[in-house]
Amino acid sequence: MQRRFNLVSNGDVDRNQIPGSAGEPARDEELLDAYSQAVMQAVEKVGPSVVNIEMSRQASTRRPDGQRRPRQMHSNGSGFIFTPDGFILTNSHVVHKATRLDVTLSDGTRHRAEIIGDDPDTDLAVVRINAPNLSPSHLGDSQAIRPGQLAIAIGNPYGFQTTVTAGVVSALGRSLRARSGRLIDNIIQTDAALNPGNSGGPLVDSRGRVIGVNTAVILPAQGICFAIAINTAKFVAGRLIRDGRIRRSYIGVGGQNVPLHRHMVRAHNLAATSGILIVSVEAGSPAEKSGLADGDVIVAFDEQPVSGVDDLHRLLTEERVGVSSRLTVIRRGEKTTIQIMPEESRSTAAE
Repeated sequence: MQRRFNLVSNGDVDRNQIPGSAGEPARDEELLDAYSQAVMQAVEKVGPSVVNIEMSRQASTRRPDGQRRPRQMHSNGSGFIFTPDGFILTNSHVVHKATRLDVTLSDGTRHRAEIIGDDPDTDLAVVRINAPNLSPSHLGDSQAIRPGQLAIAIGNPYGFQTTVTAGVVSALGRSLRARSGRLIDNIIQTDAALNPGNSGGPLVDSRGRVIGVNTAVILPAQGICFAIAINTAKFVAGRLIRDGRIRRSYIGVGGQNVPLHRHMVRAHNLAATSGILIVSVEAGSPAEKSGLADGDVIVAFDEQPVSGVDDLHRLLTEERVGVSSRLTVIRRGEKTTIQIMPEESRSTAAE
């Protein structure tokens, strides 16, 4: 016999008509048990892949006489195994400039790790260990998630191994500025609590599929935490494993966002109401070779509107390296087009 359920005003099934274990309406404790079971099952699936990463790097302190004294700095973060042969995803800021990395698995065993690739612009990195019988996590699809769905964060905050917090996906499509200054797009916002040491750990859905890489919190706000979408992480990890870095192009200017006078926007039929005022041109850069000068205002790149520095960063991709492009600028009130050939960014080139 087909069972019908009444819909409440928000379009959901009336909770009181959901059948319980004996065919009766579900009680609150049964619903809470179902929630708990979902969290526990997700943790059981992904928990064995979550690792603790201990990083050591060289630093120095200034002595009273002005001399610098070298010293070792230590910090901890999280990560998760995503291939059977020991590749681990984590945050760039967890491993950047490390002189030694040690990874502790969920079973307590400790292994030396090497950095395969590091991309500060997306705050992602891949490290690798050589260990048998690893349990890789299952990577999900961040395009398929929706605000309001269950989100579970696993990591090692303050060194407490495999700590679990749960919440919901609060919002999608956020942008977050990396420590390098570039914007990271398609960020997941969640209220699953994160603390120092959670960085690099997985954000998973109710089926234990990784949907994001936990990366940051807003302090002193409560319940505003961010994760890099797993689809972004898949792309970056693939390139890091293949090349050890992410190639991007650059033109070699320093600039600041400025508004454009509305009369100038109308006169030149501009698509954006702001642009990038060039305040410096790097010697020997593509910008200098093309004749760009201080005071020029960039308003478009290959016919794509440029309203600010972040727009230009998004357009300067790997595909632009060595390709002649058209840069539209306002120079002394007149619109002009300059041919420029972006080069590979020196911050990502092999050293």
